[in-house]
Amino acid sequence: MSTRRKARRPHDHGGRPRLLSEEIEARLVAASRTGVAVELAAEMAGVSRSSFLGWMARGRAEIEAREDGIDPDPAEEEYATLYEKVRTARATAAARAMANIRRVADGGIVTKVTTRQFRDSVTGEIVTETVEDRTGPDWRADAWYLERQHREHYGKDAVLAVEITGLGVPAGEDEQSVDLTALAERLDKSLFAVEYPPELEDGSIVDAEVVDP
Repeated sequence: MSTRRKARRPHDHGGRPRLLSEEIEARLVAASRTGVAVELAAEMAGVSRSSFLGWMARGRAEIEAREDGIDPDPAEEEYATLYEKVRTARATAAARAMANIRRVADGGIVTKVTTRQFRDSVTGEIVTETVEDRTGPDWRADAWYLERQHREHYGKDAVLAVEITGLGVPAGEDEQSVDLTALAERLDKSLFAVEYPPELEDGSIVDAEVVDP
């Protein structure tokens, strides 16, 4: 659902200092790049969670308004820029974490390197031999990822039931065929889904009050 730009209160040009500075933006982006939670990213930048989410919601609303053909609002430019940078940073963190999980799941990580030298009995030359110890594949890494990223399908309380026609079930009127296309689409959506805070997905937050530390 598109988040439309909404009317806002006039900007206060009085004594309150502008909170979203270049330094604060840089801190939020750097924190997001590490993959920490939204609350921690805000704390690392020295702002409140509600302010951070408010800025992100305003940025998202501005980006979607532009995609809908609405002229850019100069007053929302800094929020749009923050939104795009943070989204990219969080995606980078997720991709890096996923790569590490895949390395553990697939195995082959070097844990020990042993080098020894010996004299070849035939040639008499000194030979150097290097032996590497590597980890084996670990299915628990995949299980950890699925359980946390896709709880509705693979969480401890979830039940996954797939019935395939003809395997140990007598043919009859209750026999049901499997829609392979639909199953493939479901798997594709589940395996490559990326979770974001609900406040950013539904656009429910469009502004936030500044909370002084």
